[in-house]
Amino acid sequence: MSDSVAPTSTLVDGHDGRFVCVVLHDVAPSTRSACLRTLRAVATVATVPVTLLAVPRFHGDMPGAEFEAWLGQRSAAGDEMALHGWTHRDELPSQGFVDSLRRRHYTRSEGEFWALPETEATRRIDAGIEWFRRNRWPLHGFVAPAWLLGPGARAALDKQRFEWTATLRQLVHLRGSGPAESDTVDSQSVVYSTSSGWRRQLSLVWNTGVAIAERRNRILRIELHPRDADFTDIRRSWQRILARALVDREPVTVSDFMRRARVESAAGAPTTTLWQSTSAD
Repeated sequence: MSDSVAPTSTLVDGHDGRFVCVVLHDVAPSTRSACLRTLRAVATVATVPVTLLAVPRFHGDMPGAEFEAWLGQRSAAGDEMALHGWTHRDELPSQGFVDSLRRRHYTRSEGEFWALPETEATRRIDAGIEWFRRNRWPLHGFVAPAWLLGPGARAALDKQRFEWTATLRQLVHLRGSGPAESDTVDSQSVVYSTSSGWRRQLSLVWNTGVAIAERRNRILRIELHPRDADFTDIRRSWQRILARALVDREPVTVSDFMRRARVESAAGAPTTTLWQSTSAD
């Protein structure tokens, strides 16, 4: 991948309160090889922390010891992990044409937490939290698959102690974050769709526009998926966007950014995080 972007070994100072977050979705045993290719493509641009959205039972996957050890190594090296649903599969019936269009075509039946009732959403979230706890991984954020968080799932999430969640266009402080618990941060994601040629071409045009529109935003989110390094034009596109962002933005995990945003929202007062880690004492 040497034809992509010259590596940035030293990040430029003077970011002036501007940040960039690199997020990798759908991290699971069956996607690990593709995830590694994408992470290597990130590293050819610069060494930056990545927020990994881990799915405990992705499409029925059972995570083994080798996969869990790899995640632990990434966490110890400075990456963040967030809980990304339970199976990443939406298997409930749709309700009408618009709902079907959203869930069956646009997100291809991946929006697991859109139609779940609160009790089932709670059960799946609790199971995911337990997976993190058993592995002694810090846990601060939850992102619904396909960013589809329905009312039942949102009610379930509000009863947990997560610090943040995210949608396609916003980062959201949750109840567990203490001060500024109801705040949202506007941030349109740079995100690609690679499942077909026309989607890839549309993504290239769309994300060029998003990167330009978000230049004045204090936070830029580059949200990648496992196969985003497998298509040359797609890879070069997000690598260029990342390289340009690093000229005047500090790379941080989503949790790091959200904590800084809470401090700023509280006028510089220290915040008390209610849930620093799921690790055993």
